[in-house]
Amino acid sequence: MSRAVRLAALAAMLAVTASCSSESTSAQPSLATVAQVTTAAVSTTVSATSTEAPTTTPATSTTVAPVPVYPLTGLPVTDAAVAERPALVVKIDNNAGARPQSGLNEADIVFEEIVEVQTRFAAVFQSRGADPVGPIRSGRTQDILLLGSFNQPLFMWSGGNGNVTRAIESSDFVNLSAQRSNVYGAAGFFRSNEHKSPHDLYASTTAAWTLAPEGAGAPPQQFLYLAPGNAALGEPATGVDLEMDGLRIEWRFDAAAGSYLRSNGGTPHNDALSGQVSTENVIIMYVDYQPSAADANSPEAQTVGGGEVLVFTGGVLVRGTWARADRLSAVVLHDAAGTTIPLTPGRSFVELARVGTANPVA
Repeated sequence: MSRAVRLAALAAMLAVTASCSSESTSAQPSLATVAQVTTAAVSTTVSATSTEAPTTTPATSTTVAPVPVYPLTGLPVTDAAVAERPALVVKIDNNAGARPQSGLNEADIVFEEIVEVQTRFAAVFQSRGADPVGPIRSGRTQDILLLGSFNQPLFMWSGGNGNVTRAIESSDFVNLSAQRSNVYGAAGFFRSNEHKSPHDLYASTTAAWTLAPEGAGAPPQQFLYLAPGNAALGEPATGVDLEMDGLRIEWRFDAAAGSYLRSNGGTPHNDALSGQVSTENVIIMYVDYQPSAADANSPEAQTVGGGEVLVFTGGVLVRGTWARADRLSAVVLHDAAGTTIPLTPGRSFVELARVGTANPVA
C-alpha cells in the first residue's frame, strides 16, 4: 500500500471518529534566535486506543472502529500526515552546562543512558517536534543496539570518533550528523550563545524531517496502553529516587496533572521550551553495562535480553521484567504474573539504570 493511500485511509478514519475526539494545539516558546515550533501539539485527552476491541451498540448492532492513535504515545491521531512520518531520534546533552535543554517535553519517548560523564538522552520524536532542539551531542554504539525497533529512524547527532561514526554509518539509521556538510544547513544546525561550547549545538526537528528518505515509514507501537477510563493497577508510589553514575534523579507524581516531575539533586530539571521536565510514564530498566567495542572508555547498555523493570504510571508502581529478543524488537514489559504491563497514554521516560540503583518512594 502506498504512503498516499495509507494517509487517505487514516484521514477517512479521523473524519469518522472526529465527533468523539478533541484536538488542542499549543505554541512552544523558543530561543531568542529561533522561530516558534511549527508542529502542533497533540491532545492529551484520550478517547480510545488502538488496542481497544471493537464495541457493539445493542440497539443497532453497529461496530465502532477504534480511534487511530500515534504509535509512540497511544494518544488519538489529530493529523494523519504526522502519524505517518518516521521517528526522529535526537541525542541531547545532559551535562550541567547544557541545562535547561530544549525539547525534552516534546519527545514521545526519552531514553536516558549512562555515558562517560553522567548521562545523555536519546529523545524520540514522532507526534510532535521541537524547534529548536538541543543541545545536541555525540552518539554511542549503545544507540545502535537500543533504537533498532523504531523502523530505521532518523538519527540526529553532533558526530563522534571514527569507530562510532563508522558503526552508525553502517547501521540502518538515517545519519543526520552535524559533521556532514550536506546535512548541517538542511537540518537547521546552529550554535547558540545561551550555552558555552560544546553545549551549544541546536537544530530543528521540522527541518530534520524534510531529510527523510522516500518511503520512510512510521515506527511501530512500542508499548501497550491503557484503554480510556481504566486506571493503572499496582502498589501506591509517589515516585522514585535514582542514581545514574553520580547524578541523583528524583521523579515525583503530580496527581493533578497526572504526570511525573523530574528533579536533579533536589533542583527542578527544567526545559527551556516548556518548564519542568515531565512524563506520564517512568520506566526503569535494570541493564548491564559493558565497555563499547568502539571505545573501551564508553559504557554500552545491554538492551537485548531481559532483566528487572520498575514501571511508574498513574501514581502506582508495577514491578516486573523486561524482555527483548533482538535489536529490531520492541521491549516487552511483564508484571509478576506474566501479563503485559499497560502504560498511561502519553509520553514515556525510560531510564537505563544499573541494577539496584532505584529506590521507590511510597
